[in-house]
Amino acid sequence: MKIRYISTLLLIFLSIVGSSCKKLVQVSAPTTAVTGNSVYNSDATAIAVLTGLYSKISASSTTSIGTLPSLSLFTSLSSDELTLWGGSTNRTAIAYYQNALGSGVSGIGSEYWAGFYSYVFVCNDAIQNLNNSTGLTPSIKKQLLGEALFMRAFCYFYLVNLFGDVALSTTSDYKTNALLGRSSVDKVYQQIIEDLKQGESLLSITYTDATLQTPSSERLRPTKWSAAALLARTYLYYRDWANAEAQASIVLTNTSLFGLSPLETTFLKASLGNNEAIWQLQPVNNGWNTEDAKAFIMTSAGPGQAFDFGAYLSDTLLNSFEENDQRRFNRNWIDSISVGGTTYFFPYKYKINTSDGPVNEYLTILRLGEQYLIRAEARAQQGNLSGAASDLNMVRARAGLGSTSATSQSDLLSAILHERQVEMFTELGQRWLDLKRTGTVDNIMDKVTPQKSGGGQWKSYQQLYPVSFSDIQADQNLSQNPGYN
Repeated sequence: MKIRYISTLLLIFLSIVGSSCKKLVQVSAPTTAVTGNSVYNSDATAIAVLTGLYSKISASSTTSIGTLPSLSLFTSLSSDELTLWGGSTNRTAIAYYQNALGSGVSGIGSEYWAGFYSYVFVCNDAIQNLNNSTGLTPSIKKQLLGEALFMRAFCYFYLVNLFGDVALSTTSDYKTNALLGRSSVDKVYQQIIEDLKQGESLLSITYTDATLQTPSSERLRPTKWSAAALLARTYLYYRDWANAEAQASIVLTNTSLFGLSPLETTFLKASLGNNEAIWQLQPVNNGWNTEDAKAFIMTSAGPGQAFDFGAYLSDTLLNSFEENDQRRFNRNWIDSISVGGTTYFFPYKYKINTSDGPVNEYLTILRLGEQYLIRAEARAQQGNLSGAASDLNMVRARAGLGSTSATSQSDLLSAILHERQVEMFTELGQRWLDLKRTGTVDNIMDKVTPQKSGGGQWKSYQQLYPVSFSDIQADQNLSQNPGYN
């Protein structure tokens, strides 16, 4: 996916859409955006809409609250994964860390509402116009429609898990969006599943370059395998164990394309032999690899200096690793720096935080390790304990650990959740969402929140972030999450 394929026309379009959608219910019809047939009658410009969306997401800093990449930082602050440096003066980071989000005009906490709805609007516009377009090459139209449906589902997956009931917009008509109320979690999940099933039937089985016609060794465009992987995750959260297992198996049985990579190569770009990647985003900021590396890797100057954000791994997470877990040791996924007699441990999944070198690391959105753990949990829930243990042991073996000692269903489910904690840490909100979906959030956060610097008392309502105050003001059909005034 090359940036040169993104025309100036489409960059202007995405910029206007993004700024217009900061308040979903206040979106007016853009007067200068180029939409409709002028974009969707040409293969190149139609492709550039989705390419532009991926580029916009990838260009976002991990420290830019409300963007997809920032989930790895801010939800990890909300949960038990990260400790915020005591010298930090970032009000937003402090509020997420202390689980002290607000909902008023100057409150903090609804940033992902605005951010993800800006992505949704681009997808809705693309779906509508692609369905109406008659000027595209059929195979390209099919792939782009699949990508737009996949991306809309991806966005709603995060919206429903961060906020609960959300406004379910499936149109770019601002008049309709301006009157939306909140749809139930169940209804949103049904839309996600419908979009992903349709996307799975449309998307290519082959990874391609930006033209959508030439096979590529990179894994930058969503494919049938991406849709299956996200469907597996969605079904797991929806507690549809049989379908979660089936969708994960679609990916896991494709051993000609996918396989667990060694720890040291798990987060490299696919073209360097990383077969674990299912879907990645290419860095687009000149001379840099991932924004995660910039945000997390500390220098000898200590926390909060250079590019790092001043957040480091919590004792809770560090103490969760078993002895000899190679994810924890030998600078595989965790590194450390000692400053003034204090040792700080930080995420080291992405290792390149310098500029103007080779771009070898891409932000990994979906990967095979998660699929093994999804299928393990789905199998355990259905009573297939040997199958669950087998999948769990695949992930453990890669980390240099022996087979699980868990034999009962309850013990296996606990072991799988623990494995997700040490396998998926600081990866786009996985831990925060796991705590909520498994009903363990109150038990964990009751202990963790008071221990955080400046922390208070955990309240159960804090597991959902507050809805945008400005949207509630503008739309009488929207309501705030309980607990937020």
